[in-house]
This record gives sequence, structure tokens and C-alpha cells, in this order.
Amino acid sequence: MTIRVLLADDQALLRSAFRVLVDSEPDMEVVGEASDGAEAVRLAREQRADVVLMDIRMPGTDGLAATRMISADPELAGVRVVILTTFEVDDYVVESLRAGASGFLGKGSEPDEMLNAIRIAAEGEALLSPVATKGLIARFLAQEGPGGDGDPARAERLESLTVREREVLVQVAGGHSNDEIAERLEVSPLTVKTHVNRAMAKLGARDRAQLVVTAYESGLVRPRVE
Repeated sequence: MTIRVLLADDQALLRSAFRVLVDSEPDMEVVGEASDGAEAVRLAREQRADVVLMDIRMPGTDGLAATRMISADPELAGVRVVILTTFEVDDYVVESLRAGASGFLGKGSEPDEMLNAIRIAAEGEALLSPVATKGLIARFLAQEGPGGDGDPARAERLESLTVREREVLVQVAGGHSNDEIAERLEVSPLTVKTHVNRAMAKLGARDRAQLVVTAYESGLVRPRVE
């Protein structure tokens, strides 16, 4: 299956470079280019994109607002957004995850990293950035601080999970793959995938990135204080 990619960036030169890179891959194709968030949302609907590479800072409707619009549209439930940012240590990055993005990627990333990011997002996996540490993500997602009790509403939703689903969610929040979780919990990768899918369904999460957000904001997982 060919991954349909939409490029959203206000810099035409960057879009051209990204297009050449994406179109060079046999399993990908660029289906549209947008210079602002509003155009990105419109093209995502028209072109049925699988993945949107979204610049976070654009004139008019920025990438954050556009991500919220895409995530809130039931017709675009299958669209995955990867935020492109110059500064990976940025409050906007966390807001983009909360808005529904599958992850983020620095604009200075290597070409192979970007192509891998597109494939990961298309598969519904979480892409929290190849160079970002787990502690970084935890620190920003838990903005209420290490002493906080988390969001009561989110914590209440966790009650629908089984004990095993909670265990798997903790591992997902730690950035572990299904194979790694399977080894840690001594179950099969297929069993882990089943638990992940069930947790996503119960919590209304679009993908693994949203599970990570829920795990931290509910207080199920607490950030380590360095």
C-alpha cells in the first residue's frame, strides 16, 4: 500500500525538498502541499492523506490549530499528523501531542529518520522523536509537576482498563515497543498488540502517542525528577 503524504510548511523551498525525498520512495507519494494550517486541513479531506508532515509555526492557522481540527473531524480519523519543528524542546510540541499529533520530528533530522517517521505514523505507532529522551517527554506532559495527582477525568477513564491493560499502558508510556513489552511481561507480541488496541478503544486514543499522553496526564505514570 502506498502511503499518501501531505506536506504543510510555509517555506516553499522546504516543501520542495521534502517532496523530492518522499516521492523517491516506492511506498510513498506526496498528494498535496499546503502553506498554512487551513489549507492543510482542506487538502487532508480532499486528498485523503494518510500522514501530514505539519510545520508547527505557520501564518494564519498554525500547525497546532490545524492538528486539532484534523483530530476532531471523524472523517479524518485515519489521518496521522507528524509535527515538524525547529525546536524539539518546546511547549508547542506537548500541545501538539495533546491536540492529537502522532509525534514530532526536528527539521534537522536525517532523511532516513523522516522517512521512517512517516512509516511509523502510518502504522499508528507513536513517534516521540528520535532524539528526544523519555524524561523530556515526561517532564512536558506532566506540567502540573511531580506532586500532582493528574487529571481526575482522565484517571477515572482508566478504571475501564483491566489490570493487564494498565500494565501494558505503563510500558507504552515508557516508550517500549510491542516486542519489548512482550519480553518484559512474558507474553506474546500479538497479546500485547491486542491489549494496546483495547486500551486505545476504551480511552478513545487515536494512536500510541495519545496513550502516552493519557498515561502521564492521568497520573498513572509519573515523570522522573532528574
